[in-house]
Amino acid sequence: MPSVRTAASVVLHRPDGRVFWVRRGEQLRFAGGFYAFPGGAIDLDDAAIVLANGGHLDATEAPSIVAAARELFEETGVLAVPGAERIPAAERKAVREWLLKGETSFAELLRRHGLKLDAGQFLPAGRWVTPLAMPVRFDARFYLVELPRGEIAEVWPGELSDGEWILPAEALARYDAGTALLHPPAWHTLKSLSVVATAREAAPLLLDPARAPWKMPMSEHIVQRIELQRGVVLVPLRTPTLLPATHTNCLLLGDDRLWVVDPGSPYPEEQEVLRRTLAALSAEGRKAVGIVLTHHHIDHIGGAQLLSSELELPIAATAETAALLPGLRVDKILRDGDRLEVGPRGWRCLHLPGHTRGHLCLIEDGSSAVVAGDLVAGTGTVIIDPPEGDMTDYLASLDRLLNEKPGTLYPAHGPVVPGGVARLRGYVKHRLEREERVVQALAAQGKATPAQLVPNAYPDIKPELYPFAERSLLAHLIKLVRDGRAVEHDGLYQAN
Repeated sequence: MPSVRTAASVVLHRPDGRVFWVRRGEQLRFAGGFYAFPGGAIDLDDAAIVLANGGHLDATEAPSIVAAARELFEETGVLAVPGAERIPAAERKAVREWLLKGETSFAELLRRHGLKLDAGQFLPAGRWVTPLAMPVRFDARFYLVELPRGEIAEVWPGELSDGEWILPAEALARYDAGTALLHPPAWHTLKSLSVVATAREAAPLLLDPARAPWKMPMSEHIVQRIELQRGVVLVPLRTPTLLPATHTNCLLLGDDRLWVVDPGSPYPEEQEVLRRTLAALSAEGRKAVGIVLTHHHIDHIGGAQLLSSELELPIAATAETAALLPGLRVDKILRDGDRLEVGPRGWRCLHLPGHTRGHLCLIEDGSSAVVAGDLVAGTGTVIIDPPEGDMTDYLASLDRLLNEKPGTLYPAHGPVVPGGVARLRGYVKHRLEREERVVQALAAQGKATPAQLVPNAYPDIKPELYPFAERSLLAHLIKLVRDGRAVEHDGLYQAN
């Protein structure tokens, strides 16, 4: 289980009701490509800075405010410190650059100009802890800060892609349209700000999400529902899957009617998590109407039969997947081009074989968000395991999905991927480069079994992963034979 880092975030706002949100760089491991508020992890040095008006704060709150101020300056250039106007623009720019490079400290900047942070400028606005299933976890305190007079917010591209002032209602409209991904803390904050006249009036809702009319489900500061765009609820469930993955992302698609995609956990405690989530949604008028299986692997179907029986839900899958599940009743056959008319825009079925013959993806109209199953993974790549897996089909499926100009990818394992086109292009490039490594290994070794080729074809992986790499290498070899670039006889392969 990943450790939890303490962090702080600043909801910077103006009297005209706008807030400053930022888009995180897609290369970041945590929430890459998501919209959020400036912030980051607390540093050890933050605890050494003394605050004005901070005598009432406990040992954890004070460094959080310091971290909030420091991150706000590093990420936007806004210095929320009384007397900051005395610092010349050129020095501000230089110090900000040094801070980003680790060549100076925030404490040194304050000391040099005799400045002291005022805790009264940072109004507490909630505390959020990242759910257990996430690969990176934070315990983050949020603060409302009004833009000080004369300060200008400016994002330098790097860890952040961009930033802008926006009305909360406009930000939520982008979320509804599927063009801005938000984690629940950012959504709840924007929603709270959208229903009040001034930012400070939102403090009670921000500090206690249970008071909000939209009933944000929380337990010990951990949100119990992850809806990253309207109509896509993510429920990570622990499953018997291949490491480093530990969970399968069950997705609930829709608003008032929900299709449950890949309820894959066979474990009773995980099934109870999904059961509670569906019950809470049902109480709000969002009822499950069916189950969709992206493919037949156990970490995708493990809880399907029980859930179907308990809630009387039909199970839908491709014909190829249904044929591989003789013990599981499939009530509806999904074909390429079929539609699921749920959510704000509806979803179209794409039969994309390669990982398995019956592999299914779903793409949302308008946003082009993709339920990706095991076509891609949030981190790393997926195994193509013959005979069910086929590298020729897999590459063709990647190309076909690329032609759809996909937006956000919701993989079955790992974090959500906002940049679908870039990720798929990277996948194609990686597979073709690996194929050339296999060709080079064949040329160097002459006749060889797949296992003998692995060390040369996969020099970048650890030996304990060789058995898994061997399966994908075999898929490459079968493709190379089919393409006329290799020949096989009695289990031995050589270049042609």
